[in-house]
Amino acid sequence: MRNEYDKQADDFALKYGLKMVILDKEFGKHWEEDYHGRWRFKIKLSRKGKSYTFWFGQSQNAGDKEPRLYDVLTCLEKYEPDDFEWWCRNFGYDDKPLSHYPKVMKIYKAVCKEWKGVERLFPEEEVLEELRDIQ
Repeated sequence: MRNEYDKQADDFALKYGLKMVILDKEFGKHWEEDYHGRWRFKIKLSRKGKSYTFWFGQSQNAGDKEPRLYDVLTCLEKYEPDDFEWWCRNFGYDDKPLSHYPKVMKIYKAVCKEWKGVERLFPEEEVLEELRDIQ
C-alpha cells in the first residue's frame, strides 16, 4: 500500500515525465568520514531526454533496501547554492578563509554539482517549486 509520501513523489513523476532507474548498488563509504559504511545505489533520473546519474547513500537503518522515489527526491538539492562564503554562513560554518575548509569545500562542490544535475532536469521554476513541496 502506498503512503501519502510515496503518492506525492509518484504523482510528481507522472505529471512531469520523471523516471528513476537503479543502475547499481554497493556497500561502502558514502563520504570520507562515513565510519560504518552503508548501501549506496547508483540512481539515474531522466526527464525530457535529459538525465542525471549519481550515488545515493541509503540510511543505515534501511540496510540494502532499494530507495523509493520519495527518498531520492526529498534528498536532492533544490536551491542554487550561492558562493562558498554565503553557503558556509547559511549552513553553520563561519567564513574563515577557504584554505581552512578543504573538507567543507569538497562538500560544497558536491552540492553545486548536484544542483546542476537537478537544474538540468527541472529548468522550469514552477516544476522546481512543486519538487520543493514534496515532503
